[in-house]
Amino acid sequence: MSRRARRPDGASVEPDLSQSGVLAEYNRKRRFDVTPEPVGRPGRPRQRALAFVVQKHRATALHYDVRIEHEGAMLSWAVPKGPSLDPAIKRLAMMTEPHPLDYNGFEGVIPEGEYGGGTVMIWDRGTWEPEVPDVAAALAKGDLKLTIRGAKLRGSWVLVRTRNGQWLMIKHRDRFASTDDVTVKRPLSVVSRRTMAGIARAGGATPRQLTLAAAADPPRAGRRIA
Repeated sequence: MSRRARRPDGASVEPDLSQSGVLAEYNRKRRFDVTPEPVGRPGRPRQRALAFVVQKHRATALHYDVRIEHEGAMLSWAVPKGPSLDPAIKRLAMMTEPHPLDYNGFEGVIPEGEYGGGTVMIWDRGTWEPEVPDVAAALAKGDLKLTIRGAKLRGSWVLVRTRNGQWLMIKHRDRFASTDDVTVKRPLSVVSRRTMAGIARAGGATPRQLTLAAAADPPRAGRRIA
């Protein structure tokens, strides 16, 4: 659904998306006079030190937004159960609209009633590197192999598109593979070291949002490591 800003008289204002490029859908869905999320502005494409981030997000349902930098924006996949370090486990990954590079630093609460309303945690971040010579061609083919260098996720992975158009995120067998559930073992923010409940409280969440955020934390999450 389109989200428009409003003038003081209450009339809606059509957002100017002429300079948004691949971020037009991101901007169209948000009212930046209401949400604390950053406005989508395309960044300058880089060839090295490409950004990687995973944001744990309790919106309508809990999911983990896996994002990788490509051509000045963050390509994004929503992973409902979160990434798995076990190569035997294939995680559903639903591709969503690209996000701006500035979104990588967003941790807080999106107000109720807004697109994606709920608590957002920076669960992991770092850099990534393609294991293929042409990322655009790999995405078009639906088979992107990549190396991740995060605080929690490391090593070789693949994002692969299935015949029904969905994507899967799968860990390759290497020294970083494990049967540990990293979402439970390392549940805290890599930035603030807070739980989801802690982020919700600090961000002025509503009672309902706070309840949902607390339920998204594993038991005794406050005693576990980031």
